[in-house]
Formats: sequence, C-alpha cells, structure tokens
Amino acid sequence: MRILLVSPISKVWSSRKHIPLGLGYLAAVLEQAGHQVQIYDAAVEDEPLGDILDRGKFEVVGISSTTPLINEAWEAAREAKAHGAVTILGGPHLTLLPDESMQRPEVDLVVRGEGEDAIVEIASNLQPPTSNLQSPQLYERAVWSRIAGLSFRDESGQIVHNPPRPLRKGLDSIPFPAHHLFKIERYTNLQPLTDGLDPKARAYTIVTSRGCPYNCIYCSKAVTGRIWRPRSPENVVAEWHWLVRDLGATEIGVTDDTMTLDMERAKAICRMLIAEGLNTVPWITIHGINARNTDEELLRLMKQAGCKRVGFGVESGNQCVLDSIKKQQTVDEVRRAFANAKKAGLETMGFFIFGLPADTEETMEDTIRLALELDPELANFMIAAPFPGTEMYNIVLREGHLFSHDWSDFAIHDEKARFEIGDLTAELVERKWHEAYRRFYLRPSRLWRRATSLDTWRRLPTYFSNFKRFAIGRIKKASS
Repeated sequence: MRILLVSPISKVWSSRKHIPLGLGYLAAVLEQAGHQVQIYDAAVEDEPLGDILDRGKFEVVGISSTTPLINEAWEAAREAKAHGAVTILGGPHLTLLPDESMQRPEVDLVVRGEGEDAIVEIASNLQPPTSNLQSPQLYERAVWSRIAGLSFRDESGQIVHNPPRPLRKGLDSIPFPAHHLFKIERYTNLQPLTDGLDPKARAYTIVTSRGCPYNCIYCSKAVTGRIWRPRSPENVVAEWHWLVRDLGATEIGVTDDTMTLDMERAKAICRMLIAEGLNTVPWITIHGINARNTDEELLRLMKQAGCKRVGFGVESGNQCVLDSIKKQQTVDEVRRAFANAKKAGLETMGFFIFGLPADTEETMEDTIRLALELDPELANFMIAAPFPGTEMYNIVLREGHLFSHDWSDFAIHDEKARFEIGDLTAELVERKWHEAYRRFYLRPSRLWRRATSLDTWRRLPTYFSNFKRFAIGRIKKASS
C-alpha cells in the first residue's frame, strides 16, 4: 500500500518547528508491516499537499490532528478524498469527538486512542486484490467491527464506534520512529543558542513514557491515557544511542508528560547515558514536569547526563488556584525544584497559565510575582483553553460563558481569553497576560543580560524575521 501521513500546519503564528513524533511511530509500524510510507509535515514542506498527492498516487492518507488544527485536518482530508484516497483521521480531537468528523463525507475512518496497532490492521484490510481502495464503506461491517478503537459507517451509512482499544503496555516492542522520512534539516533547534551550539541543529525528539496519572482539570489525556507506561531504561538509551551515533543528533528533546514520575527510573536513564558517553549531546525536557517528581540528586544527574534545560509546569503562583485545578504540587515544591535545578547548573523554563476558573486579579498577580521570583531563563505565559474532554471545559459550560466553538480559537499560545466565568472577565485575563510578559521580559536586569549575551547578537537576524512574521500576522488579523 502507498500511504501518506499528514500533519497539518498551524495558522497560529509560531517560529518553532518540531518533528510530529506520533506520525513517526505510525510510519515505523507501517513500514515494518511492508507498506510504502511518506510523511507530509506541512510546517516544513515547500510545496502544497495537492502536488504531493498528484505525484504519489497514494491509496491511503492518514491525518493526525489536535483540537486547534481540526479545520486544517478536514481541508487535507477533502483534498486527499478528491485524489481518490481512503482518508483516516486520528489524534486527540478525533478521540474525543469522533462523530463530528465522521459526519463529514471527506472522512472515511476515525481512529480513537493510540494508533499504531489500529493503522496496521486497517491497512491490512485495505490490501488488494479484493478491496475497493477508494471506498472503504463498501466493505461488510464485519471487517471494520473487528478493529478496536475504530469509528466507521456501516452499509446503511450509520456511524459505528467500536469499543476502545486497550492502552498498549509493552512500549519496548514498538519500533523506533521512522526519522528517515522527516526532512530533519528543516526543523528548528529546540532551545535558544548558546556559545558553541550549532544554529542549524539536527534536533530530534524522544518519548520515554506514555500517559499521566495526574488529574489536572485542563488536560484530557485523550490518546495516551491516565495510566503511566514507561519504556525500560535500556530501550530508551538504545534509541538515544541511535539518535546520537547513527542519526547525528546535535540536541534531543524529551516530550514525556511525566518523564520523572518514577525518579529512580529517571536516575537510571541518566546514569546509563553518562556511562555510554551519550551525555555530550545537550537535551531538554520540552514539556513541564511536576516539581514534586524531582529531587536534588535527580537534577544533578540530569545535568551530568547532558540535560541543558528543564521545564516545570508551574501553572499558578497561588496555592488555592493550584488546588482548584488538581495540580498536586505546592508553591513551595516549585520553589525547591527551581532552586535545585539552578544549583545543579541547569537552565530552567516555567509554564504559567492565566485565566483559570478560580483565578482573580490577585491570584494572577501572585503568578506574575512567582515568575519574577523564580526568574527562569524562559517563561511561557499561556491563557487557559478549555479543551473538549477536560473537566475545565465542563466547568465553563456549566458555570461560565464560552466565547467560541470554533476549534481554531483554542490554541494555547494565542493572546485572547476563550471564556468568562464569575468575576473573571476576558479583559482582565488578557490584561494580566500582557502585563506578565512585559514585567518579566522587559526588566532592566534581564534586558542587560540579553544585550551582553553573544547568543543575542548571533540570533539577531532570526529575531527580526520572527518579529516581522508576528507583526504581519497581527496586521492581517486586525484587518479581518
């Protein structure tokens, strides 16, 4: 089978381009099953999807989508369907709202949950010579009803949702992502440059575990679930070795939600990286880990293992707000984690959320003050987005006012509030969000540090380019 896997491009401005690792895993299991696979990541491609479809004559097109990108995913499905391909959609948004997409004629099948096993089963059932590659609806219902986690239409056109697929337990048995299908030279580096770091870094990502047992109200865990499933340290380090020694990685980003949930396992990985000499390539934790799942020894070992920057999901500087979102960490634990990270010589990054349901002007001020106190190298301030499938979404629908049901408005890095609840107005949230960026990044001490950094001057053309893109985007947005 000739299969194209597609990652739509975000219309929300962003200067970062990272490998869509989920597609890499899907491509790997499909290749292992004998299929011909190509990946189209719209964020880095220099030709339109239609040209790729014309040239490739693909029989199947699989499209992965988060909530903010679902409109772009449907556009890609329409184009693929016009080229005669079977269209399969999957990802977090499809897992939560499969009916929404199955009601669209350009969508043939929806995969809910983890997709590696399902995509191989689907491709197997579409194999020639007996199948009609352009119309999976013509199959007898029994063919599709055997595939767990699949949504499809039966002979009468009715939407059928098979029982969900159990979470995969043996992650070590999944082949490493098909990195050879990515145009690695087109992806941006994972971190700001420092002296000696190649500005054209070969930046790879790795996931060492799936799932998260925490119950934060703003997160749904639609695909990977609430059961933490770690890969063995040996399997993780084997992939790390492959990325560094065979693929020439110059930096690596760990994308786990909770890499350090089992601190002894995380320490074992670090010790193995040190023992095998893989600690010469810098790596970072892309997502914010829970401050509770760290200690001084772990952070020191991470530094020795090559970790350059660690991110923490701080979310709020107010303990009552943290408790209301079920964060299961305290402000003091956050302070201790940042102090231990800096003591270990690690750069730090903090993730902060404004406009949570329990927020007030005073609690958001607490968040700004904590950010200033922690003083990480990077602070990412976000406005709360009530994604479908989350407890926060239900709270907003029940007690507040949701401004938009257009999923493209749910990008977390956008600058507008999506809802109001109680005395928490959109104007207040947006004002405090802007204030946070201004007070954090425009401090005289910080401006001086940046002005005297060689990295700043080295990246000056990139800064101007990104600012130009941002300004143009704001002008277009205002005019529309």
